[in-house]
Amino acid sequence: MKSRRIAVVGAGMAAARLAQQLHAHAGPTETTLYGAEPESPYNRALLADVLAGRHRADTLALPTGDAKVHTGTEVVAVDVRGRALTLADGSRETYDDLVLATGAEPVLPPLPGLSDAKGVHTLRSLTDCARLSRDAGTATRAVVIGGGVLGVGAAHALAARGLPVHIVHQGPHLVERHLDSLAGAALRTALARLGVRVHPGEHAPALDGGPGVTLTSGHRLDADLVVLTCGVSPRTGLARAAGLPVRRGVIVDDTLACAPHTYAIGDCAEHRGAPYGLATTAWEQADVLAARLSGAGPEARYTGSRPMIRLTAGPVEYAAFGACDDAAEEGADVLRIGDATRGAYKKLVLRGDRIVGAVLVGDLTTAGTLTRACLTGRPVGPDPLSLLTAPLSVRATEESRP
Repeated sequence: MKSRRIAVVGAGMAAARLAQQLHAHAGPTETTLYGAEPESPYNRALLADVLAGRHRADTLALPTGDAKVHTGTEVVAVDVRGRALTLADGSRETYDDLVLATGAEPVLPPLPGLSDAKGVHTLRSLTDCARLSRDAGTATRAVVIGGGVLGVGAAHALAARGLPVHIVHQGPHLVERHLDSLAGAALRTALARLGVRVHPGEHAPALDGGPGVTLTSGHRLDADLVVLTCGVSPRTGLARAAGLPVRRGVIVDDTLACAPHTYAIGDCAEHRGAPYGLATTAWEQADVLAARLSGAGPEARYTGSRPMIRLTAGPVEYAAFGACDDAAEEGADVLRIGDATRGAYKKLVLRGDRIVGAVLVGDLTTAGTLTRACLTGRPVGPDPLSLLTAPLSVRATEESRP
């Protein structure tokens, strides 16, 4: 049987997982990854750990099975009907099936003077990480603009290097897309012990010289290092130019297809109106698509993912999965355990006897047990509070929200 040639545009985490799973299924496929970055696929989720010195850059490499990986190779055009790619050097490569795994790019806020400012960084690639690490070595004060998952990780990494850090965050509390307000407060307490000060409900309308940052409240933060972590936007330019359906991301159905013999996975994909931007989602999509393309599971479908995030960085630890923000509590039973003085907080959201979400801050001892119970839909039993129990001296509260 002739091998089907699968071209993957992008060589990030989603692409690597797809290649690895195609190899594991041992189907009649020949996979080629085209990556614009100079490095082979690596774990982008660990960039903050590299910045902090907990990992070396050369330990982030991801397996890709027997795929051919072309690094430093930008795809500049896609001919969907002709099933061909045009590379930056003008050459054309044909394929049988195309997978777009182009990822996302940092959102840059509309700050006057941004293009000319020195000491301003993003953190999306190993190249970004190397530049930021170099400047952090001579900096004395840092400001992180954006208090989401990446912003908290970057702030913690810079604090671990001995820098005083400020987080400027427009939201009401840290990581508000995944954590409730009490969890955000506990995370803020944990960061404060490391010298990280949080400014919620603020944004920086402009960068000053230095670069310093003046907030909307008028308060000025002196800094010689600024890190922009204002979120990411799906990278869809290639798909849009090829005439593929694009809204926020490349629109895919439950087979992850956006056109005949054309698919999208990972940060660039939008499924049922939701672009997820999480590594766990990218891996789940890659697993489904690998099963379909290899023939191991031709009926496999992707029906969505439960949000799941985790940060493990010494004294700053948190995990959240499922429906666990403030809005998710309506009509649910909520169990909480908290120790405000230690920045520890746990929450379990139940509907009936099933876990639909959980948050852990400051102690992840029970994270594995809770995750398995949520994913499998296993009933929690007569004592759900025991699922939050850990060796902490804490005060427990239980709430029922009808």
